[in-house]
This record gives sequence, C-alpha cells and structure tokens, in this order.
Amino acid sequence: MSDTTPTTPDVHEPRSRAMIVLLVVLALEFAALVVVTVVLLVEVLVSPATSLASGIALTVLSAIAALWLGSMLVGLWHRRAWVRSGIIVWQVMQGALAIGAFQGVFRVPAVGWALLIPALLAITLVLSKSVTSALARRVE
Repeated sequence: MSDTTPTTPDVHEPRSRAMIVLLVVLALEFAALVVVTVVLLVEVLVSPATSLASGIALTVLSAIAALWLGSMLVGLWHRRAWVRSGIIVWQVMQGALAIGAFQGVFRVPAVGWALLIPALLAITLVLSKSVTSALARRVE
C-alpha cells in the first residue's frame, strides 16, 4: 500500500490581516459555542428539566455544532479550500439565529447583535480577495 502523506511541509506566504481576523472571529465563535455546550450539559445534569429528551437533544446538537465549527477553524488554519462553504453555511445559520433574537415574545436585541455582527464580518472576510486567494487550491 502506498503512503500518500506529504513528506515536505507546505510553505505558504504569511497570513493576511483578513485571514488573521477571520481566524480570530471563528475562534471566538468556537469558544462561545463550547461554553454554551458546557452550560447546557451542566443544566441537563443539575437542574430538573421540563423535558429531559429535549434538553439532551439540544446539548447533543450544540456539541455537534461545536465539533463542526472546530473542524472549520482547523481547516482554515491549514488553509484548506473546503472550509469556505462550511464557514459561509455556519455564518448564515448564525445570522438566522440573530434574526430570531430580534423578534418574537422573548426577543433580546443584544444577543441578536452579538450574533449578527460576527456573522456579517466573517462572511465579508471569507469572501475577501486575500482570503479567497489564500484558500485557493494550488494546481501542480
């Protein structure tokens, strides 16, 4: 069986400011999602839930989302081309949550802005020319 692992490290140009800011935004979103997952896990274990199944399902979905966002962060760090679509999908879903936070009976505009601003910033950065060229596949 042949080994397809590259033996020489990829040499890349330094990261642009847009790439660094995008990495920071994704890292902060990932950290916040991990905190939310831990809080949900503690809530399920400690406090009595109206619906235990719903509490567990929400915690599992939050953990899956954290794993997904973590993989996007690692892929972006390694400049993989496939992360662009995943990052855009995540930011659109985060924007939808932000819109939900602006309306309804339980509206909290501060949460909406805290979700919407990083989502718009990340979409703008991931579509910027410097990030797009850094993530472009190299043709050999």
